[in-house]
Amino acid sequence: MRRALGRNVLRLLGWRTVGEFPRPGCERCVLIAAPHTSNWDLPFMIAFGMAFELHISWMGKHTLFKRPFGGFMRWLGGIPVWRGERYGMVEDMAKLFAEREQLVLAISPEATRGRAEYWKSGFYRIAREASVPIVPAFLDYGTRTAGFGAPIIPSESVRADMDLLRAVYAGKRGLYEDDFGPVRLLEESREEAA
Repeated sequence: MRRALGRNVLRLLGWRTVGEFPRPGCERCVLIAAPHTSNWDLPFMIAFGMAFELHISWMGKHTLFKRPFGGFMRWLGGIPVWRGERYGMVEDMAKLFAEREQLVLAISPEATRGRAEYWKSGFYRIAREASVPIVPAFLDYGTRTAGFGAPIIPSESVRADMDLLRAVYAGKRGLYEDDFGPVRLLEESREEAA
């Protein structure tokens, strides 16, 4: 029922799904949600999750979880985070993975709808700490398709892992094309310098 509803909503809005979610092996994973350039990305992501029969959990700034919508946001899979505060988010998310048999945690590594010159590395550090794969998911407004790249197990080379992600997101467009910045981490520069 959820699958049909999700696919029908996407179809009515002119979108189509491509491929399948990589099962088995990714019941616990960090799901990259990119490009992220619009508030519309969240409802599309929820419909996308339904279309692939996924219960997607996602992190959102804590202000989204205030009354009267806080309960609804949690029901949709939201996990509040306090941006700007250092409180061990990576460790908390890794602990959440350890506690659950299934957890598809969607993270937008751009961390903003505006253009970012570097992705935030939290998605990568959480996947490493929790020993779970990274599954790149995309909403490509250019082709109006939603789908997945191949799962990535974080290796010893940040650059090599990011090259795999760059290949998935090459040519993908957000709703506001100029706001989708480069697919790169600041840590890549540090790795090269070391």
